Amino acid sequence: MTALTTDRIAFQGVPGAYSDLACRTAFPAMATLPCQTFEAAIDAVRNGEASLAMLPTENSLAGRVPDMHTLLPDSGLSIVAEHFQRIEHCLLAPSGAKLAGIKRVHSHAVALGQVRALIRELGAEPVVEADTAGSAELVARWNDPASAAIASSLAAEIYGLDILRPNVEDAAHNTTRFYVMAKTPRLPPPEAENLITSFVFRVRNVPAALYKALGGFATNGINMTRLESYMVGGLFAATQFLAEIDGHPEQRGVRLALEELDFFSREFRILGVYPAAQFRLAQRVAIQGSD
Repeated sequence: MTALTTDRIAFQGVPGAYSDLACRTAFPAMATLPCQTFEAAIDAVRNGEASLAMLPTENSLAGRVPDMHTLLPDSGLSIVAEHFQRIEHCLLAPSGAKLAGIKRVHSHAVALGQVRALIRELGAEPVVEADTAGSAELVARWNDPASAAIASSLAAEIYGLDILRPNVEDAAHNTTRFYVMAKTPRLPPPEAENLITSFVFRVRNVPAALYKALGGFATNGINMTRLESYMVGGLFAATQFLAEIDGHPEQRGVRLALEELDFFSREFRILGVYPAAQFRLAQRVAIQGSD
């Protein structure tokens, strides 16, 4: 992923959050802009405060990020890249604290659920906080050797905490996928290799509508890598789908499949066309090699 030399990239959270780490990893030359909410990060790009936003879409352990499904279609932004960030939880504590003295472990609820083995080992009390980096900030402020936080190594650096133990997550494959979003689409040429097209659609309320809408992808040999449904406007009868496929909309097979999808859909919108990340490609090679 090519790093920009100027401007800022927005993320949801406080400095030291895993989204902040993802920004710095993918775009090390850009300044990061912390935002209180996903909506604020999106607005920062829309109003020119930042040129990009790094927004999480799914995690290998926790699954999809629900808020993003509802925000993406009407965000006014386009997906221009994807980034996979390995989530390496660290046990952070004030300087001088000892592992044996930790009585309370603070972090986001999801993070605490990913370090159950450590919490059992320490016999500590898990304490839910708003987010991981925020918990590190709190522990630094309290300066209590009995209180620790689960957060990133970046949070330890920012808030001056010691890393009592790195990589304390229960599962080694804990990875979050992010969308990199911009105000203007950055369409790669149709002949480029390893492209992904992300889109949302709603099917008509008739029998076999989803089957018919997706039939074109099978008949045209298009690989669909993601398909998720979610309610729209709180209505159980109104369902929207987020889907991703390999290829470019201008490639013949993809174009024909999307035309068929559009015919059987009430609404269809492309969210972005962008290169597949090297992390994704490496996983595909590994899977193919194991078959």
